[in-house]
Amino acid sequence: MEEKTYVEDIDRSLYDFRNEDEDAYKLDEGLTKEIVLQISKEKNDPDWMRELRLKSLDIYNSLEMPDWGPSIEGLDMDHIVTYVRKNTKMAGDWDSVPDEIKDTFEKLGIPEAERKSLAGVGAQYDSELVYHNIREDVAKQGVIYTDLESAVHGEYADMIQEHFMHLVPPTDHKFAALHGAVWSGGSFVYVPKGVKVEIPLQSYFRLNAKGAGQFEHTLIIVDEGADLHFIEGCSAPKYNVANLHAGCVELFVAKNARLRYSTIENWSKNMYNLNTKRAIIEEGGKMEWVSGSFGSHVSYLYPMTILKGDNSKMEFTGITFAGKGQNLDTGAKVVHMGKNTSSYMNTRSISKGGGISTFRSSVEVKKEAVDSKVSVSCSSLMLDSISRSDTIPAMDIRTPRADVGHEAQIGKISDDEVFYLMSRGMTEEDAKALIVSGFADNVSKELPLEYAIEMNNLIKLEMKGSIG
Repeated sequence: MEEKTYVEDIDRSLYDFRNEDEDAYKLDEGLTKEIVLQISKEKNDPDWMRELRLKSLDIYNSLEMPDWGPSIEGLDMDHIVTYVRKNTKMAGDWDSVPDEIKDTFEKLGIPEAERKSLAGVGAQYDSELVYHNIREDVAKQGVIYTDLESAVHGEYADMIQEHFMHLVPPTDHKFAALHGAVWSGGSFVYVPKGVKVEIPLQSYFRLNAKGAGQFEHTLIIVDEGADLHFIEGCSAPKYNVANLHAGCVELFVAKNARLRYSTIENWSKNMYNLNTKRAIIEEGGKMEWVSGSFGSHVSYLYPMTILKGDNSKMEFTGITFAGKGQNLDTGAKVVHMGKNTSSYMNTRSISKGGGISTFRSSVEVKKEAVDSKVSVSCSSLMLDSISRSDTIPAMDIRTPRADVGHEAQIGKISDDEVFYLMSRGMTEEDAKALIVSGFADNVSKELPLEYAIEMNNLIKLEMKGSIG
């Protein structure tokens, strides 16, 4: 039987098609108090949110740019548009989405994926959600899946105010403050006690405007004993000017609950991806991260997990592919606070065509986190002599009663393996792509079938150098 995939044709046009709206509503470039207040007016913010935006702007102006990691000198906030929206309202019915937007998402497999294998879908186009829907049977379980802006004004307003930017405060770093000032769009999910959502929810983000930023906020609360898999997809066409993604993800996992958060990012290679993701896990809870990063010019991406409760767990599985002109600085952070907590990081990075891939791991074990277990494993594959791969571990262990391990290895494709596959009829290009796909298998096997196929096809595209 022929496999159906979101990547139907392996060609550039699928990921680089443009559909910029000349008549879309845009604010001026740059970041001023007037722009922040205009965004707040557009959103009809409650007082507390408007005050948070203005406080975040003050913090942003007081903080310096990061002085570590890849250079972001090419990012000039004076030339970034922080708010762009299509002249349409969010729809709950796919047929009501404007044709030009619908065409963009249909090329990326939305809403076909929803019909086949998802419990619900949110689709964001530039700064606004254009579509949001949840299956009736899932809604009957009491699961809330809605756009965050509606939740701010609705019956969940108190819950939003209690959790919004509490895990990632504006003081965290300069781009968290930027996010707090200009955030727009994103999703809110609440899974009630004991409810297990059998199939994933998904949000898809498309930044289509030239020279713009996207600042969506995702807030997920998984209550006691509940279970959820949430999938995030990202893409953008390539322009010859810088675009910016500075979203924020805050995840709250209650006692004995489980959350899997999967991401497939295929931003264009003019994108600065400065995203912040953080989770806090209560007693007996489990957080699973699955991450595939294939696009952007520069990435700063280090999902952080706080293992607050005793016996809580975290697993992080990631793959990064850095091609020509890309400097991808990725990794994961974990803080062990509870007793008998455990964390496991297993990553793969691939660099080609002069691309730079850096894996940073940060592990902190508090003195009260006795009997904690930590394992960090990073493997890198360089496909030529002009690429680069680095591993930068940091560990702060404050108790002798902890089991901590770290290993890293760097290699290249074996000529013998390539020769063997070519002797069986494969081209050199296909042989190398197959070996790389096998190298990335630790991530693909953690994804639903359709997404694993998509990821493998993205690897093939990168191997051919046909994106960006």
